[in-house]
Amino acid sequence: MKKVIAAQLAAIALAMLIAGCAAGPDFVAPAAPTVHRYTAQVLGGEAAQPEHTQRLAAGQEVPGRWWTSFGSGPLNALVAAALAANPDLQAAQAALQAARENAAAQQGLWWPDATLHVSPTRQRVADTLSSPTAAGANLYSLHTAQLNVGYSPDVFGGMRRQVEAAGAQVDVARYQGEAARLTLAANVVLAAISEAALRAQLDVTRELADLARRQRDATRAMQRAGQVGSADVAAQEAALAQVEAGVPPLEKQVAQQRNLLAVLGGRMPADGPGAAVLDFDSLALAGTLPVSVPARLVEHRPDIRAAEAQLHAASAQVGVARAARLPNIALTATLGGSALDAGTLFKSGAGFWSIGADLVQPLFKGGALRHQQRAAEVAYTQASFQYRSVVLTAFQNVADALHAVDADARALRSADAAEQAARRSLGIAQRQWQLGALAYPAVLLAQQSWQQASVALIAARAARYADTVALFQALGGGWTDDLQVASAGRP
Repeated sequence: MKKVIAAQLAAIALAMLIAGCAAGPDFVAPAAPTVHRYTAQVLGGEAAQPEHTQRLAAGQEVPGRWWTSFGSGPLNALVAAALAANPDLQAAQAALQAARENAAAQQGLWWPDATLHVSPTRQRVADTLSSPTAAGANLYSLHTAQLNVGYSPDVFGGMRRQVEAAGAQVDVARYQGEAARLTLAANVVLAAISEAALRAQLDVTRELADLARRQRDATRAMQRAGQVGSADVAAQEAALAQVEAGVPPLEKQVAQQRNLLAVLGGRMPADGPGAAVLDFDSLALAGTLPVSVPARLVEHRPDIRAAEAQLHAASAQVGVARAARLPNIALTATLGGSALDAGTLFKSGAGFWSIGADLVQPLFKGGALRHQQRAAEVAYTQASFQYRSVVLTAFQNVADALHAVDADARALRSADAAEQAARRSLGIAQRQWQLGALAYPAVLLAQQSWQQASVALIAARAARYADTVALFQALGGGWTDDLQVASAGRP
C-alpha cells in the first residue's frame, strides 16, 4: 500500500513540474502601425467663421468628456441622461458581468473537484440467491455515504489556456461596452445638434414663408393698380407655395430627432428627451481640434482593443486544441462507508476508501482532434485579419473626418461670405426703398435672398459641428484603457 501511495505522490509531483508549460503560442499584441499621419495630404483645417477659427493640433489627446467642448449645459445633460439610462448600454454592462462570471467559473478548473454522495436504498434479493446480510434476510436496507475527490493536474496547460481565453472574452465585453458608450455619446450629440439646426432652419423657413406671403400680397396690390399682370401674381403664389412646402418636412425631422433623443436617453418618445431645448446659436466650436498621433490610435479606440482581445482569445483556443491531443492525468480518491443501518454507517468496519490515477493518451479519434486544432489555428488567422480590418477602418474613419473638417472649413467660409453679401444687399435695398428709389417688392426679394443664405449658413455650421463629433469619435473619444471616463451619472 505504501508503494501505491508513493507512486501516486510521485505522479502528482511530476504533473506539477510539467504544468509550468502551456501548449499553444503565448499571445503577443500586434505592433502599432508605423505611419506618421492619417491623410496623404497635410491638412490645416483653418477657416474663418463668425465666432471661431479652428485648427488641428497634432499630438494632442482627445479630452475624455469631449462633448463639453461645445459649451452647452443642455447638451451635457442629454449625454449624462443617456449614459445613465440607455438600455443598450445597460445591456453591454450586463454582458460584461456575464463574461466576468464565466471567467470566474473557468478558474474553478484549477481546484480539485469534491462531491458527496449519500445513497439509501431498499433492496430484495431472489430467494434462490444467498443473502448478502449476516442475518440472511432477503429484504434489507443499504445506506452508503462516500466522498469523491478528483483532480486533473494541468500538465500541458490546456486548462490555463481555457482560463486565458475566458479572461480575453472579459476584455472583449469590456471594450465593446466602452465602444457602445462612445457611440452612444456621439449619437446623442449628433442628434441634439441636428435637432437644434433643424429648428433654426425651421424658424428661418417660416420667416421666408411670411416674406413670400407679403411679397404675394404686394404683387396683388400692384396688379389691382395696373402695374403688373396676372403672370407676376401667379409667379409669387408659386414661390409662396414652394417655400411653405418646405415647412412640414422640417417639422417632421425636428419631431423625429426629439423622439431619437428621448429613446437614446432611455425614455418613451411621449415623455420627450427630458432636458432643455438646445439653442443652436449657443453652441461653441472648439478653436483647437486635438489629433492624437497614429501610433496611439490603437490604444485609444475601444473597438480596436476589442478586436485585439478577440485575437487573444483565439490564440488561447489554439493552446486548448493542442493540449487536447496530449496526455492527461486524472487523480481520484474516494472515502466512505456502507451499512445496513444508518446508525452504524461510520462505525469501525463499515468504511472503505480508494485512491487512483488515470493517464489518458488519445490514440485515435478519426482525426477529430487534429482537425479541431487546425480549425483553431485558422480561427486565429481569421481573427488576425479581422483585427487588421478594424485598424484599417479606424484609420479610414480618422482620415475621412479630417478631410470632412477641412472641406467644411472651406464650405463654411463660402456660406459665411454669401450670407454677409446677402445681408449687405438687403441693407442697400432697404436704404434705396426709404429714398424712394426702389419698389418694396425688391426689398422683399432681398430679404428672401438673405434668409435663404442664412439657412445655408446654418447647414454649413451644423455640418462642421457634426464632422467635429465624427473626428472625436474616430479618435476614440478620449477613452483609454487606464482611464475610463464618461461614466454613468457624470454630466
